[in-house]
Amino acid sequence: MPDRFANSEASLSGPASSGFSISPSDVNALPETTRALYVGAGGSLSMRMLSGETLTLSNVTSGSLLPLRVTHVFATGTTAGAIAGLL
Repeated sequence: MPDRFANSEASLSGPASSGFSISPSDVNALPETTRALYVGAGGSLSMRMLSGETLTLSNVTSGSLLPLRVTHVFATGTTAGAIAGLL
């Protein structure tokens, strides 16, 4: 399949080209720092940002696409589900 954007530089404002499922963990870091998170089932999301800050977002709605650079999604404090990291 042709990709007319194959020779374009990826940017943080461009669309994601890859992703992975996230199982929240209080121990393990994500395999890669995300450029965005998709939340399929709403709830709270506890995470560590690329800057090192830890924060919890409450009442994240189902189907949210959050443009966040995240290194960890913690099990403690996370009630959201079906989370994907987008790259």
